[in-house]
Amino acid sequence: MARPTGRWGAALGLGALWWWAVLRLAVAPEAGVLEGAVAAGGWGLSLLPVHCVPKARAAGAVAAGRWRATWRATTASSHPRSDAGSDPL
Repeated sequence: MARPTGRWGAALGLGALWWWAVLRLAVAPEAGVLEGAVAAGGWGLSLLPVHCVPKARAAGAVAAGRWRATWRATTASSHPRSDAGSDPL
């Protein structure tokens, strides 16, 4: 496992590189594809879920077949739809 100092150094270095790319895109008219790729890649990494646990251990996790069973129960309902209209008789 990496030492905390190395992880902090890598995080600060990559963060500085990302900010350089973003500021260069915003300020410099000659900014190009490299800066755009670095900025988009850094933003994309921020969307990754980094605090993941297996579903079986997750608090409040939904059981595997629960949504399927609920969907089947609602689509196979014998209740008439609200848009079915009414019989005038």
